[in-house]
Amino acid sequence: MIRKLVVDTIRLGLDLRSWRAGFRALRMPSLVIAGFSCVLGVVLAYHDGRGNLLNSIAVIVAGLVLQAGVNLVNDFFEFRQRRVDDKISRLGFSYEDRQFLEVLIFLVGCALFGFTGLLGLFLAWRAGWPVLLFGLAGWIGGFFYTGEPLNYKRRGLAVTLVFFLMGIIMIPGAYFAVSGYFSWRSVLASIPVSFLISLILLANELRDFEADTRFGIRTLAVRIGYRRAVIVYCVLLACAYASPAVLSVDGSFPNLRLIYLAAPAAVPPFLFMRLPPERRKGIIPVVMLHHLVFGLLYCLTYLS
Repeated sequence: MIRKLVVDTIRLGLDLRSWRAGFRALRMPSLVIAGFSCVLGVVLAYHDGRGNLLNSIAVIVAGLVLQAGVNLVNDFFEFRQRRVDDKISRLGFSYEDRQFLEVLIFLVGCALFGFTGLLGLFLAWRAGWPVLLFGLAGWIGGFFYTGEPLNYKRRGLAVTLVFFLMGIIMIPGAYFAVSGYFSWRSVLASIPVSFLISLILLANELRDFEADTRFGIRTLAVRIGYRRAVIVYCVLLACAYASPAVLSVDGSFPNLRLIYLAAPAAVPPFLFMRLPPERRKGIIPVVMLHHLVFGLLYCLTYLS
């Protein structure tokens, strides 16, 4: 039995199709979310004169690896629950190989979690044990996005929870891991980004609206309907652009007007929302592009 597992693992590992499947499961564009949240935490720490190069590198790597692990683990859960279409049917795997490949993807995801844990211990040694609490919150939130028994995606809670997990918690967590200090200022600065992260998750639900409805996945968009979900999307986008202006009122934050240069990048997603389901797949890349442009400008505001 063990010998067969080893042989099957090597065989699939040498199959180029397996690497293509694994790369798809990584969902590379989504790494922008964790990457930007961690980078913003680092930038805020440097802005306050508390930067540390080694800690900064470790934080950014940990965030990216954690997001990659979350993507792989969630790919496994979605496949096992049979609530999504086979995303790689064109690669022509047999049923047995397809099942085994998903297990391998899950194990690689768990290995990435383990690596993130090691980085967390390193950062806890350098900055303080509360780093582990921030990391644990991120791990639990990522694992149970589609993992049972919570599976908060199908409970319609993803848009709300990622606001806190990937924004309000991750950004101050990155700040603490770099500086060794907790800052309420970093919590406030994370609010605009948190709105955008929720917006990304909602865009994902809008893209998959018909498929989620067919498979009985009760996301927020499915629960309130497509048109109302688009309205919520508009509200989140408005909050993302209005909140920096609110933060700047009392002069405690830099002049954040630079971010409004990102507004043109917010237009393309609306064009995809009006398209039929089969042509709506491109909404995520353009939403991620907007997130990246907004994030770069937001960070530049604190570096200038």
